[in-house]
Amino acid sequence: MGLALGAGLAMVGCEGQDDSSQAEAMLGKAEVAPPAAQAQPVAPVLAAVATGEARKEFNPRLLRRFKPAREVIPGDKDTEMPARIALGRMLYHETRISRDQQVSCNSCHSLERYGVDGKKTSTGFEGKTGGRNAPTVFHAAGHFEQFWDGRAADVEAQALGPILNPIEMAAPSAEFVVKTLRDMPGYVSAFKAAFPAEKDPLTFPNVGRAIGSFERQLTTRARWDDYLEGKATALTDKEVEGLKLFTNLGCMVCHTGEYLGGSMYEKAGTVEPWPNQVDQGRYTITQRDGDRMMFKVPGLRNIAETAPYFHDGSVGTLEEAVATMGKHQLGLDLAREEVESIVAWLHSLTGKLPAQYVTPPELPKAVASDAPRTPVSG
Repeated sequence: MGLALGAGLAMVGCEGQDDSSQAEAMLGKAEVAPPAAQAQPVAPVLAAVATGEARKEFNPRLLRRFKPAREVIPGDKDTEMPARIALGRMLYHETRISRDQQVSCNSCHSLERYGVDGKKTSTGFEGKTGGRNAPTVFHAAGHFEQFWDGRAADVEAQALGPILNPIEMAAPSAEFVVKTLRDMPGYVSAFKAAFPAEKDPLTFPNVGRAIGSFERQLTTRARWDDYLEGKATALTDKEVEGLKLFTNLGCMVCHTGEYLGGSMYEKAGTVEPWPNQVDQGRYTITQRDGDRMMFKVPGLRNIAETAPYFHDGSVGTLEEAVATMGKHQLGLDLAREEVESIVAWLHSLTGKLPAQYVTPPELPKAVASDAPRTPVSG
């Protein structure tokens, strides 16, 4: 949900770094998230490489910067309550809390399309479009902050923003959302089950908490995870070559950890100015000159399925995205073979969608009917 930042790349590094120890040393130069967001060592594949069992050799020290995907991204102690997840799943698909009853979270972050809508910028209330590309919701709960500019701390807070945004779902108020849901007995009972300790569980903040609980289930596992867990043959020779390029060029300075991103900010146009500077990124929130053109580094999981790319949705293919990063972030004109190898490895990050969550759920009915209401003015 939200016309925020989603399927981009932000690779930052230095040219000519073929020595893996140099590539690893570069990691200390970037602004990173707190230690809890960083990757932990991956023992199985390190052992496989160290003992010579790996068919495709790769420096095990660099693999310490990555981590296999978890099935669930943890939140507070009640996040994984089945009743809360079920409620969040319904709310994620609920259009009736939007002003014209046409837009839901799934409208911009379609689960069957890897959490995006495939548009440069998403279409919301009355056909209005935002200024930023909608990010994938898969694995987003693990990012250190939400939106391209980091204006929400977590997915629970992020979920509420687009509901009230006048060019997205455009609900006129939080009270409108609560009243709409109270008119459907199925939601009244669902909120009671999801928040059993609360006297009045059907509240606007709990809408965000429920959606957040659902989004924390939205993860995928890929061949890349098999490789990290010790199955060296999970990647082809060309994919491993792409991985080597990715690390040696310095791309993993920003795209690291479990999500290969989502743990820091970086300037779009580090070496060569970004072509489109209308959107100044995090500066619009902080008004600090140092934050001009700074955006959250997006994660790369499922990146092959989430075009178009970057905060402005300006690039339509993965090949062009990689070449663009080489030019603007690294100051390099990557050779066609280099681009092809990196893209081949990026395809290994595509996971299988969780069928139990992708299929839309049955939604509660209103007391009288679900006939369209008269749009709210003002």
